[in-house]
Amino acid sequence: MPMRAGNANDGWKVLPLDNGVEISKRRSESLHTFPSRWLLRSVSSQQFITVANAIETAKQWDSDLVEARYIKDLEDNLSIIRLRFGDNSKPFFRNREFIVYERRETMEDGTLVVAVASLPKEMAAGLYPKQNNAISGLLLQSGWVVEKLEDVHACMVTYVVQLDPAGWLPKCFVNRLNTKLVMIIENLKKLGRACPIDGQR
Repeated sequence: MPMRAGNANDGWKVLPLDNGVEISKRRSESLHTFPSRWLLRSVSSQQFITVANAIETAKQWDSDLVEARYIKDLEDNLSIIRLRFGDNSKPFFRNREFIVYERRETMEDGTLVVAVASLPKEMAAGLYPKQNNAISGLLLQSGWVVEKLEDVHACMVTYVVQLDPAGWLPKCFVNRLNTKLVMIIENLKKLGRACPIDGQR
């Protein structure tokens, strides 16, 4: 499956592109959207989904996380999650907590779509009162698209994050976020390769 190339007409700018990795950026007013797309070899879609959905091990693939926990399951495919980042996390995430919903849908062709976004503040406060020293963060949009390929031992993963930094985003922050996107998928790839499936050991 070919990688999607950046197109100046639709506002996307491709940042790094190497070894099957593509990260793009688009700005619309104050909103910044960062999708990264990866061709993962030696990791099946099932292996990736297994490790990406294991929230209890989320700190293994995002070192900035201090806590990740399910608050409530609303439906079989809809959950409320609390994410907390510590004082040493990267800017925008530093000392932030996010109360988000996660919805999971599997398409007819086996593609998994996972959508994550912050709950409205009033609803989040009713489900989980804000901690005294934490700052409520706003995650407008995040999520995964995991596509099966003809090679059953590989998959295509798209990871999207949309932020509202309320103004200009410094170049150094963009670079840090790019690095964070790369490291998250790289860590998930390593965990996925170590994950046994279909009775394999």
